[in-house]
Amino acid sequence: MILSREGLGELIAANRIAAGSDVDLARVPLGVAVPAGTVKLDVTSVEAFKQAMLAAKTIAVPESTSGIWLQSDLFPRLGIAEKITVKATPRGSDATKMVAARRADLAVLPVSEILHATGVDFAGSLPPEIQFVQVFSAAVVSGAQEIANAKRLIEFFSSAHATEAIRKSGMEPLATSA
Repeated sequence: MILSREGLGELIAANRIAAGSDVDLARVPLGVAVPAGTVKLDVTSVEAFKQAMLAAKTIAVPESTSGIWLQSDLFPRLGIAEKITVKATPRGSDATKMVAARRADLAVLPVSEILHATGVDFAGSLPPEIQFVQVFSAAVVSGAQEIANAKRLIEFFSSAHATEAIRKSGMEPLATSA
């Protein structure tokens, strides 16, 4: 399985992951998606990001780690939590679909969930001062039938052979085994 390090940590604590099988694969920052063909927002500074959020009628965020962080930490810290309308969606693809259908003015989610989404453009990454970078990891589920094959797949994902595909997906590779 591949998921955020936070989610994987919970599964490891619950003994649902084969011991020692977890490997960090990539880091991914948060970015902003806007409807395709519209003027891209300026999100290059904290103030520009804040103004873009305040100007939006509806902001889509995933109900995942990043969306929870946005709603419980960043938006309150910027003093805009009470001034914006946030629509949480089950997955990042649902957030980008809302933007593509113009049911939300923008979405804030991992860049990897924006770059290949249909009907949206990538407006940019959040500024470093307010960025939330997630680590995505792979692991073998306890009791898996094909443990050796699963470990080989993880080894491939963490090899130099997968580096270019990981970069093209909007992530920064972490593991580069030979």
